[in-house]
Amino acid sequence: MTALPVSKGTRVTLNFALRLPDGSEIDSTFGKKPASLELGDGNLPESFEALIVGMKPGERKTFEVPPEQAFGQHNPSNIQTFKRSDFGPDMVLERGAVISFADARQGELPGVVHRVEGDQVEVDFNHPLAGRTLTFDVEIVSVEPAQTTH
Repeated sequence: MTALPVSKGTRVTLNFALRLPDGSEIDSTFGKKPASLELGDGNLPESFEALIVGMKPGERKTFEVPPEQAFGQHNPSNIQTFKRSDFGPDMVLERGAVISFADARQGELPGVVHRVEGDQVEVDFNHPLAGRTLTFDVEIVSVEPAQTTH
């Protein structure tokens, strides 16, 4: 029997590692429990899914993923300035602090304090990995038909 390749309509179990250009690891399942997902379920960005299409169980590949195919370029217009009074009086506002905001649909939108100067607080809403080229190391453990529910 021929091994089923990764394709739309498959459930994939895989090990992966995501690294920065300097080799530092952001996340990895190697040596831990493999990740399992259905292609197109939103657990893996579409651009990362496209890289693994056609791979078969036992295959391992490493991809260099430019920012445009990962988390996008850093966008200066995603840095917003707020007044200190917009935040609770007990909130600690220091560079690097992550604050949860509500977006237009009332979903959670994390922002990172970029700078605090006087009554001005700059918050960066770019993804923390925006503008970064990433190395995506992936090993396919198993591929099976997705369980469809109607």
